[in-house]
Amino acid sequence: MSTQMFEPIKLADVQLKNRVVLAPMCQYSATPQGSVTDWHFVHWAQFLLAEAGLLIIEATGVQPQGRITSACVGLYDDENEAALKSVLERVRPFGDAPILLQLSHAGRKAAQPVPGADEKQGEIINDKWLVEGPSPIAFGDGWQVPHEMSEAEIDALVVAFGESAQRAVRAGVQGIEIHAAHGYLLSSFLSPLANRRTDAYGGSSENRRRLPLRVFDAVREACPLGMPVGMRINGTDWSEGGITLEDAIDLARALADRGCDFLDVSTGGNAHARIPVGPGYQLSFADAVRRASGLPTIAVGMIRSPLHAEAIISSGQADMVALGRGFLNNPRWVWHAAESLGVDLEVAQPYAFGATSAYRPTRGR
Repeated sequence: MSTQMFEPIKLADVQLKNRVVLAPMCQYSATPQGSVTDWHFVHWAQFLLAEAGLLIIEATGVQPQGRITSACVGLYDDENEAALKSVLERVRPFGDAPILLQLSHAGRKAAQPVPGADEKQGEIINDKWLVEGPSPIAFGDGWQVPHEMSEAEIDALVVAFGESAQRAVRAGVQGIEIHAAHGYLLSSFLSPLANRRTDAYGGSSENRRRLPLRVFDAVREACPLGMPVGMRINGTDWSEGGITLEDAIDLARALADRGCDFLDVSTGGNAHARIPVGPGYQLSFADAVRRASGLPTIAVGMIRSPLHAEAIISSGQADMVALGRGFLNNPRWVWHAAESLGVDLEVAQPYAFGATSAYRPTRGR
C-alpha cells in the first residue's frame, strides 16, 4: 500500500525516516536541580526502539523559575548539561531517529505541585517560588499573580534561551523546538488575555510577538547551520479576546522570514475555555498555518488511529503527526500503524520474535 506517513522528510539537514513524531511529554522525573535521570533513559530508549521518525524531549526550562514543577527538566547549568549529554550518549545505540529538545519557560503557570505529590509540597513550592509573566494577571482563581517582567528581565530571558540552546547542542541533540504554546511564558506574551503591557512588548500583535521572535533569533544563532529550529505555537486561545488564527498566521509568517524550519501547532492554555476536544480537534489550525506560511508543520491532538494519521498527511493538512498519550498507551504504535497500512518496517533484531510478516528484522544490535 502506498502511504505518505512512512515517507521520509527533511527538516533543514536532518532526515526523518517517517512522519511520526513522539510529542514532548513532561515526565516529572528530574532531580530537584532539573537534571535528567535514568527514567529518561528508559523513556527515550523504548521510543527509539518503537521506530518513530522523530523524538522531542519534554519542555526543558531555560531558567530554574521557568520549570512547571520542581521535578521538571532544566538546562541552565553544567550539571544539567552533563546529565543530558550522558543519557543521550547511552540511549543513542537503541535507535537512529533524530532527537530534538523543547526549550521552555512556564511563566505564570510555573511552580506547580508535582503530579502525585501531596498538596502540602505544592504549597511549599509556591511560597518560595514567585512566578513571572508579561502582566500581573493570574491564570485563574487560586493561581499566583505573576511578577510583571521588566525589560531587563526580558533581555536576560532571551540570553537564557540562547545559552540553553548552546548547552543542548553540546549535549548532542539534533534540533530545538521552542515552546510558545499552552499558556506558558512566550504564549502568554502573545495573548491579550495575559499581556496588558503598554511598552514595546504589549498592545499590538506586532509588539506581542516581539519576545517570541527575539527568542527564536537567539536560539537560531546558537545552533549550527543545518540544525532544525522550530516553534510550537497556539492556533487559538478558544476565548474571546485571545490569540486568533490570524495572530498565529502572522507569527508563522514572521518565523518563516527568520529561517524557521518547522511549526508544531496546538491550541489553548491562556484561559479556562470550553474546548471541543476530540480526534484531530486542532488540525484545522495546523492546516491553515501550514498553507499560509509554507513551513513544514506538525499536527497534534488526540490523533490515535493510523488511518486518521495517514489521511492527515496524505491530504496535505500537515507534514507530520505527533502523538503523546497515544504512545504512552501503545509504545509500539508505529509497528501497528505499519501493519495496518501494509508497510514493511525495520525493527531491532531482538524484537523480531514478536513481529508479524509486516516487519523486517534487518537492524541488529
